[in-house]
Amino acid sequence: MLIETNQIEQHNQENLSAHQRKFKFITEDISNTEDIVEKLKVFQIAIPSWALGTGGTRFGRFSGPGEPGTLEQKIEDVGLLHKLNQSSGAISLHIPWDIPSDAEKIKALAAAHGLGFDAVNSNTFQDQKGQEHSYKFGSLHHVDPKVRKQAVDHNIEVIKHGVALGSKSLTVWLADGSSFPGQLNFREAFQNTLESLKEIYKHLPADWKMFVEYKGFEPNFYSTTIADWGQSLLLANKLGEKAYTLVDLGHHQPNVNIEQIVALLLMEGKLGGFHFNDSKYADDDLTAGAIKPYQLFLIFNELVDGMDAKGIDHATGLGWMIDASHNLKDPLVDLLQSVEAIKIAYAQALLVDRKALKEAQQANDVVKAQEILQDAFRTDVRSIVAESRLRAGAALDPVQLFRDLKVREKLTEERGAVSIATGL
Repeated sequence: MLIETNQIEQHNQENLSAHQRKFKFITEDISNTEDIVEKLKVFQIAIPSWALGTGGTRFGRFSGPGEPGTLEQKIEDVGLLHKLNQSSGAISLHIPWDIPSDAEKIKALAAAHGLGFDAVNSNTFQDQKGQEHSYKFGSLHHVDPKVRKQAVDHNIEVIKHGVALGSKSLTVWLADGSSFPGQLNFREAFQNTLESLKEIYKHLPADWKMFVEYKGFEPNFYSTTIADWGQSLLLANKLGEKAYTLVDLGHHQPNVNIEQIVALLLMEGKLGGFHFNDSKYADDDLTAGAIKPYQLFLIFNELVDGMDAKGIDHATGLGWMIDASHNLKDPLVDLLQSVEAIKIAYAQALLVDRKALKEAQQANDVVKAQEILQDAFRTDVRSIVAESRLRAGAALDPVQLFRDLKVREKLTEERGAVSIATGL
């Protein structure tokens, strides 16, 4: 289905008076409102192709109606999101779940929806049909060089698909690790991984980036070969200037100070991007900002401060993407909520009085520093975010319009109630 521009205009007209009242109220207290609105307008968060269907757990998956069964339908779904919020202008593909049969046609379809292609993602954590060697005991770190070569070749193939689509980066996440002490030699596993990544790195185009993702545990429960940001940074430094660390907000043990990690990676020029989600216990992959909105704000506080210090463009300097699992909610609504939460946190971070905060830090005024941050966080910036959407031609309330237009019902009519998306 397509959402027509006049449907958005009608929705905005019906909600315009209430919005203008709220926006006028907040602009009276915030001097840099226009600057924030303009930054929000160009700030895009990519949508992964695998997040458009129902997620699942080890215990079950409860598919929803009208899920996208093809890559074309997934692009259509991201197009719907982007039409509603004008903030989801790219799609990230996972190979081999979403291999384009005709790259030019897929590029044209995406362009028709106003979309580009974000990072391409390799998959060596699953065995695929007809695969010669199994990844049961790892891929890039495997003790068998034939398995490692197979995994390397797959990543090279993913790069080729990305080039054909106009992508500029490769994300490598490994399930490689061990579940029992003595299962593998840590040093050899890490060295094998490094050598494998070096082979992949050789095939990166000159203007590409490699994102090395880390994760503390799961699916292995004793060790993970790239378990934390230090190990990812170590690999990125050894690989070269095109290699970066990628931060998934769910890939940390409870209470890890992610904002400090972000600050240091930015300082070292090795922060590549983000996978946004939220968690209570582990890699829960919940809606961004649903559990720890203050942490999300604090992360953006460090991002804004660190990017400005380095002269990095907020919109294009890093890779921004959602990586969530929609087990209970409609995936499209969940994604709309995540994008909204991310942009709220970003807007709040733009409110922080950097000069006053620096003075408080230099004076060791702990109370003042805390008040400056909490004042920004407690400011209701939803009308500023909505104004940025309004000026971009998007809906003032994307979730409400999604419901009013009965988008899921219409997708179900088109695709059926038992369609199942590829991927997890």
